[in-house]
Amino acid sequence: VVTIITLVLIVAVNLGLGVLPGVDNFAHIGGFATGFLLGFVLLIRPHYGWINLRSAPAAKPHKYNICQAILWTVSLLLLLGWFIAGLISLFNNVDGNKHCSWCHYLSCVPTSRWSCNREPASCTTTQLGNQLSMTCLRNGKSGSYILANPSDSRINSLCVQLCR
Repeated sequence: VVTIITLVLIVAVNLGLGVLPGVDNFAHIGGFATGFLLGFVLLIRPHYGWINLRSAPAAKPHKYNICQAILWTVSLLLLLGWFIAGLISLFNNVDGNKHCSWCHYLSCVPTSRWSCNREPASCTTTQLGNQLSMTCLRNGKSGSYILANPSDSRINSLCVQLCR
């Protein structure tokens, strides 16, 4: 029980970190699902009745019960289907994001602290003396800042903050 709780906590932390910008959560989710299904395919264990009774002369029991056989078959079919669908999508240059309107939330959840928009921030600037007026071209927000001789990196960081 402790092992399962530990594994669930590790999965939850990894998926939680995956919603941060810059982390590819699709790889984490795909690896988790593939490993989960491969566990059913490769790590199938004979049930105890077969182990204890295999030397008995009576009717020989099946090595795997019906639930194990069904789970093995379904897992193998899902894995093969996902693999073939992925290869077909890859070789046909299919953009899966066009077919799934909510899938981008699996990789990044926008909050007030960060934006998931990967477009670079661009702003129009006007400077009169020490006052810098800036307008974000993406969202139309405007801001005025009092800066003496601002550097390009400072202007760029202000633009990124304004465009959030």
